[in-house]
Amino acid sequence: MSEEQKDTLISSKTMILDDTEMGDIRIHEGVIASLARRATLRVPGVSRLAGSSLVDNLAEIVGSRRMQSRNINIVLGEENNVAIEIKVSLIFGYCIPEIATAIQKAVIAEVESTTGMNVTNVHVVVQDIEEAGENGETSAPAEDNGK
Repeated sequence: MSEEQKDTLISSKTMILDDTEMGDIRIHEGVIASLARRATLRVPGVSRLAGSSLVDNLAEIVGSRRMQSRNINIVLGEENNVAIEIKVSLIFGYCIPEIATAIQKAVIAEVESTTGMNVTNVHVVVQDIEEAGENGETSAPAEDNGK
């Protein structure tokens, strides 16, 4: 791979936050995905990022970061803008729109406060609903609001 190709690859996966006389400050899309993942998994009602649990567990054991690329998509835009898509599995008994909104707020807050970037949107794709014990989750579902 030529130096020009390497520079193009690095540029396509990073966002320049600041260009100082000492050099560029760049953030790789993997950092943004990691922040989004952490914020998402802290939201009550989220079981896990969507995908095959067996494949994801094996990938995590061997230290593969490719599992994030299937679950979280990052689109870097102009002027420090970023769009994020997250695929999740939720716990049965929670209100999907409420959990999705909580994910959006958590991801936006985490990414913006940590990176200084502007999150233009967070698309949440609910791909599965799991029973509360399937993945070791012990949180109780939200109270029934008579819906």
